Amino acid sequence: MDANARTHPTIYPAARNDPQKSRHDVHLAALPALVWPRLSGILQPESMTDSKRNFTGRRTHEDAPPPLCQLIAKALTRRQVLGAALAGATLAGTGLSPRPGAAQEEGEGSAAGRFVFPEISRGIDRHDHWPPGYSAKVLIRWGDPLLPDAPDFEPHAQSPAAQAAQFGYNNDYTAFFPLPGFESGELQKGLLCVNHENTTGRLMLPPERWADRSYAGRTWRVAMEQAAIGCSVVEVVREGADWRYLRKSPFNRRITAGGTYCAISGPAAGHARLKTNADVTGRRVIGTLANCAGGVTPWGTYLSAEENFHEFFNGRRFKSHPEFDNYRRLGIPRGGKWGIVDPRFNVNAAPNEANRFGWVVEIDPYDPQSLPVKRTALGRFKHEGAETALSADGRLVVYMGDDEAFEHLYKFVSNAKVDPEHAAANRDLLDDGILYVARFHEDGHLEWLPLVQGAAPLDGARGFESQADVLIETRRAAELMGATPMDRPEDVQPNPHNGRVYVALTANPQRTASAAGAANPRAVNHFGHIIELAEADGDFASREGRWDILVLCGDPAAAKSGARWNEATSAHGWFANPDNLAVDALGRLWVCSDQGMRVARTGTADGLWALETEGSLRGMGRLFYRVPVGAELCGPSFTPDSRSLFLAVQHVAAAPAGLLPGFDRPSTFKDPATRWPDFQPGMPPRPSIVVITESKDRIIAS
Repeated sequence: MDANARTHPTIYPAARNDPQKSRHDVHLAALPALVWPRLSGILQPESMTDSKRNFTGRRTHEDAPPPLCQLIAKALTRRQVLGAALAGATLAGTGLSPRPGAAQEEGEGSAAGRFVFPEISRGIDRHDHWPPGYSAKVLIRWGDPLLPDAPDFEPHAQSPAAQAAQFGYNNDYTAFFPLPGFESGELQKGLLCVNHENTTGRLMLPPERWADRSYAGRTWRVAMEQAAIGCSVVEVVREGADWRYLRKSPFNRRITAGGTYCAISGPAAGHARLKTNADVTGRRVIGTLANCAGGVTPWGTYLSAEENFHEFFNGRRFKSHPEFDNYRRLGIPRGGKWGIVDPRFNVNAAPNEANRFGWVVEIDPYDPQSLPVKRTALGRFKHEGAETALSADGRLVVYMGDDEAFEHLYKFVSNAKVDPEHAAANRDLLDDGILYVARFHEDGHLEWLPLVQGAAPLDGARGFESQADVLIETRRAAELMGATPMDRPEDVQPNPHNGRVYVALTANPQRTASAAGAANPRAVNHFGHIIELAEADGDFASREGRWDILVLCGDPAAAKSGARWNEATSAHGWFANPDNLAVDALGRLWVCSDQGMRVARTGTADGLWALETEGSLRGMGRLFYRVPVGAELCGPSFTPDSRSLFLAVQHVAAAPAGLLPGFDRPSTFKDPATRWPDFQPGMPPRPSIVVITESKDRIIAS
């Protein structure tokens, strides 16, 4: 076991009478209550009849208090809002620098590379692991109370109402937004935004609840699952060396699949294919779900990407179904159980409801009274993430992958420029722009194809009567345009330090040798690869560029894997199935893995690797953090000074039974493969957020 396997207690929230709440001199009305149905009913959130809100996410009454984002904007400096909130914020202006002797310049590197830390070892066990000289503490866990009067977590007495006020399940993407005073160095404060992707019922619920197939039991379980997924916004504070979350902060918020009202905006808003009996406007929808990765905007909002939404729908897809071809292309319905008790998720009872999911959702973390907004101009597919960059002339570029075998890589370019002085001026910027899809040429040329209705093949002859049709059926439009089918595009991370873009491709075992190409060179690709893009003229909005393969993942010692790494990579430094990516304040690339069942092929749990992208060590990986058995690591995000790193550890103990040595039995609520992070009898494993700091408060890995 590594020296730093978890032996310390987790960080617990402040006491219920937390005096920190009095720090906020802004009076806030109570957060809107989430109203859950009786066991015999269907979810009907109170916010559906909230007359004080409009469909663009702002209160409309003149006597309503000003949104928190306006109050904070007065207190925050322009650099804090527009600089630190933007992915890839640099150290310029923070007064910080890496440790003396650490490589800083692009292309510069010592024998150890630009990352300085003792590499940990590969393996699989019940604990998490990190390098000596670092601290890795659990900041918040599934079920920890967030909202006022939220109960403490009781694993055998869970309820939908309690879960809707507690931190959600299976935390994925994280994003950190600073609050006033962050740069003081004594009391660092911020908002941590977290996606909650899905649930793992056999580990989450007691067996009597999980096995109850009665109508009442199913209804309770659907309400429970809808309360557990979506998003959380959590205020966090660093005092000295330790971070903690504020249990009763007025910023804390839960956005759920069944209890939060979302607006729909952009070209598809109000289209007939988004209208339902419950929403004849086609501009409002209950909830967001399957929230995977995401991104942040320069004006301080959070983008949450809806990915595997098809898994929540059931019913039968008849050829006479109005959305038959559209749904077939997305694998809808998958056979989910929600539609048994909630007709919205039955494709026969509500034929258009599935068209209202699969979007990128914009959320204002600074204003807990704002409505999430689904931005349809960014397209509808199984979004992995939505990372942002600025073009040479100041427009916003959003990079996105469609996480399924043979799907495509996209980017959205806004028509208007980002206004760096007035955050409110950017409010609808994501509703107007051009969505592009990538074509990878064999000679290394990259071409971005516009998905714009009107010209063949995206015209009425192919069923695209409007731009809304193109966006609702983004996959079909991309295929007709001749986009390159990829090996499961996951996170797409632009790096503003070197102008490059990194694309994680997780795997595609369905690819045959005859279908292999330069950008996807391996048949039966079990291990994935990472592609580096160089946009023309260094402009993220360019219509063309060049591409190259940074690494072909897998074991370099296994000839059959076809892996390709820098020869300096150690036996612990290679990985498989890259998923989430992050760029720190020094412009260095970090990679999380998501192996799923393939963990048995690699012999190690998922983790976080540092990956060199410059100089003679380009393509060298080093293992920094490893999760417990059965877990997936997600959502790496740094504070603006890169001295703290947040990581999301989800579906802990979901070990593939019979495939791993020492874990050859089913992992369940009663008998999980690990009880991380609490390690208390009777306490199930809990997805959690971990925060990593260096013992001498240096920049991570410098």
